Amino acid sequence: MIVEEYLSEKEQWEQVTGWLRENGLWIIAGVAVGAAGLWGWHWYQDHEDSLGAQAGAKYAQVVQAFGGTDRTGGFVAVGELERDFPSSPYVDQAKLIAARVYVEDNSLDKAAAELQAVAEHSKDSELGLIARLRLARVQIAQKKPDAALATLNGLKAGAFEPRMHEILGDAYYAKGDKTNALKEYTSAKVSDIVAQSLDAQSLELKIDDLTAENPHPVAQAKMPPAASTAAK
Repeated sequence: MIVEEYLSEKEQWEQVTGWLRENGLWIIAGVAVGAAGLWGWHWYQDHEDSLGAQAGAKYAQVVQAFGGTDRTGGFVAVGELERDFPSSPYVDQAKLIAARVYVEDNSLDKAAAELQAVAEHSKDSELGLIARLRLARVQIAQKKPDAALATLNGLKAGAFEPRMHEILGDAYYAKGDKTNALKEYTSAKVSDIVAQSLDAQSLELKIDDLTAENPHPVAQAKMPPAASTAAK
């Protein structure tokens, strides 16, 4: 009985060792691949963290340059950020800043191009929304109210709904469509009661201008929006 058990164990061991001889290299390779994959994942994470830090540093250069008097340096930094870190969310934020500076310089075509890029390609839905709202303002300042209406067509603005209605009102006013302008301004006022994100006095003056027989002179000066409001 003991001999039979011994033979049975010996046969089992021979089977195991034989299987290992045949498959051992594959097992070792599998372990090596797993270890390499784990190392590769850590390397990827470290690499991504490093790229994120570098992109953040470049974005800080953008902010610092535009915050000072070095606008040329700011635009150069924006270009370098987009070139070296094209997938970084900092690129979209830098483009929004660049667009504002272009508006201040009255370079509306360049501002529109930056905003269009963010509106169409940003992976951040909120940044894309902000870009579309600002793009519409720029288009109104460019005397392209129909383009502004097209930009905002079908937009689900969420928390930015009051601002969207006000911009739509500005676009209709620029077209001479005072009926729809008043409708949008009124919608902006109603939807902004809780949020209070708009300039209530300015909005009220716009509404008064369209409802009063003699437009308020201050309201007249407020409409249509100038290039300065296009950056907001």
